[in-house]
Amino acid sequence: MSQQENENMKNDDLPKEDKNTSEIIASASKDITSEKNKESNEDESKENSFSDSEKSKQTTSEKEKYELENAMVDESETLGKSSETKEKEHELSKDQDLEDEEEETPVSTEKKSVQSEFEDSVAEDSEDETTTERHGIEKKDFHAMTKEALVAELEQLIKSQKIQAIKEHVEEIKAEFNAKFDEELEEKKEEFLADGGNIIDFHYSTPIKKEFNSIYFDYKEKRNKYYQQLKQDLNKNLNLRLEIIEELKGLLGVEENINTTYKHFKELQDKWRTAGAIPRDKYNTVWNTYHHHVENFYDFLHLNRDFRDMDFKHNLEQKLKIIDRAEELTLETDTNRALRELQMLHKMWKEELGPVAKEFRDDIWDRFSEATRKIHDLRQSYYDDLEKTFEKNLELKQEIIEKLKATAETNFSSHNQWQQKIKEIEVLRQSFFDAGKVPREKNEATWSAFKQVVRQFNRNKNAYYKSLKKEQYENLNKKKELIQIAEDNKDNEDLKATMPLMKKIQTDWKKVGHVPRKDSDKVWKQFKAACNHFFDKLHKSSNEENEEESKAFDQKKELLDSLKAMEFEGDKKKDLPKIKAAIEEWKNIGKVPYNKRFIEGKFNKVLDQLFSKLDVDHTKAEMMKYENKIQAINDSDDEKKLRNEHYFLSKKVEETKAEIRQLENNLQFFSNVDNDNPLVQAVHKNIAEHKEQLIIWKEKLQKVKSLY
Repeated sequence: MSQQENENMKNDDLPKEDKNTSEIIASASKDITSEKNKESNEDESKENSFSDSEKSKQTTSEKEKYELENAMVDESETLGKSSETKEKEHELSKDQDLEDEEEETPVSTEKKSVQSEFEDSVAEDSEDETTTERHGIEKKDFHAMTKEALVAELEQLIKSQKIQAIKEHVEEIKAEFNAKFDEELEEKKEEFLADGGNIIDFHYSTPIKKEFNSIYFDYKEKRNKYYQQLKQDLNKNLNLRLEIIEELKGLLGVEENINTTYKHFKELQDKWRTAGAIPRDKYNTVWNTYHHHVENFYDFLHLNRDFRDMDFKHNLEQKLKIIDRAEELTLETDTNRALRELQMLHKMWKEELGPVAKEFRDDIWDRFSEATRKIHDLRQSYYDDLEKTFEKNLELKQEIIEKLKATAETNFSSHNQWQQKIKEIEVLRQSFFDAGKVPREKNEATWSAFKQVVRQFNRNKNAYYKSLKKEQYENLNKKKELIQIAEDNKDNEDLKATMPLMKKIQTDWKKVGHVPRKDSDKVWKQFKAACNHFFDKLHKSSNEENEEESKAFDQKKELLDSLKAMEFEGDKKKDLPKIKAAIEEWKNIGKVPYNKRFIEGKFNKVLDQLFSKLDVDHTKAEMMKYENKIQAINDSDDEKKLRNEHYFLSKKVEETKAEIRQLENNLQFFSNVDNDNPLVQAVHKNIAEHKEQLIIWKEKLQKVKSLY
């Protein structure tokens, strides 16, 4: 290069202290064009090829641009591009990198799109190399997780992973959590409106929602802080690299020993490799500028080709190794892993290695591009298979939606039916979430259809339970009335009389239907407390009575033994008063335990023996014994027993009268038979016995009536 040309290049450059970053990059880009126009005839064909390629890009039809951009956007998802990269993708595709400069013929649209994809992904990962760790973080099926599980997963990611590597994971978790919470929110809103609420008064939040918001806020704070620092570092590194480029340009006009210049060049290369990451939107331009000036320097070394050829040989060896590895990756079964490693190979090709001899450039680049295309095609095939799985998931989800729809369109008439269907709906909902992902273009419609049928079911359910509100409030009033009865009688001293009432209101309580849920526990606790208060008193009283009854049994046993041992003179006037006194004492002792009432029978048996010895009138003896029984009934204070005794005696009176009438009718058959006839005499005797028994039944009945 002539001295005059060096002077022109220097005059075109502004002082570094007067330039900002954008101006330096713009100036560097102009230098590429300016210096390329001054190359030798040997390089002129390469220059023309580069210019033709640029013109071809500018005159591409709208359809070709659309297809190219779509291909880049589709593949950006695979490589985890950010929204910022997508917006700048079309602009970046116009930047010509080192490999474009090396090729002498334009590449196909397909190759351009694949290559642009890798250029942009390399730019992104070079901006922050630690983000590549996101590929090693397991991406679980967030769609199938509950809200609680999503919160736990979000918290775990923030604690255990680098904040810049989990963006995709966090955003998917956020989308799934919000979708599930919004569904729950709609359901609660429907219930609120069904209960007569005003929409302006509706507010709904849950502890799990607050916890999610808090954790997500911490994530954003940490992420913003990280990227603020990263931005400062990237701009600092950018300025450093631009200074290196300026220093590299200055080597071309230096009048010094070529060995010293080459050593200085190697120092700049080492400094470039350790300069650090730069903003992704400046990446391709800065690297292309650097490589351009590196090539210029090698051309400058025409006075001593040994240095240049040595570097060309080294670069060729390393690039061939990269190509061999790329071709091996075409056999890799894990296409995701192959694509990530290929991305790193592109990064090494671009950042770590310089140019090779011109006679090898086309061949090695074609081999590398072909391996890249094959891996890209394998990746596309993988996604095609994945799309088929998504289609099957879509069919399954549509079947679930149809089942939900069938249930949602059916009206049920009982609480139990609705509760059963609520459980079935919940099972179907979980099955929907467990079914897996569907094609992206169908996701929104599928989710919308799912929410619609679930919302319809909830509306029908709320309408049914709203119709029950009136009945429930009526039931609440009934239960409050029973509570009032229980509380009014819980301290009643007449425990035996109150016990049937308390048992009855307990039975009535069970017959009353449901009350509003918010009142259910409260009224039940009130009723239960009043009933327990009464029955505790009753049990305490029963225990005291049991002690008295046991004591009464012991006393009656002693009295019975003494009555058996008592000596009678055989004189009715003297002995009968003793027996009456024993009967009176027996009555005054009181009741005995239920399982020991057999002692009453023993006492009556002893009385029968004594009355028989004293030849006491049968009727009188029966009534004396009956006094003991009627006293026991009276002491039991059991109205039912008294009614039963009254019924029994009334029936016996009527049966005895009927028997007497029948016997007297039978005597008419013996009208012509003498009264001395044994058969006639037997009938007369039977009639007399029944009449005597009738007198006893009547007296007993009269005695019972006197107790009312």
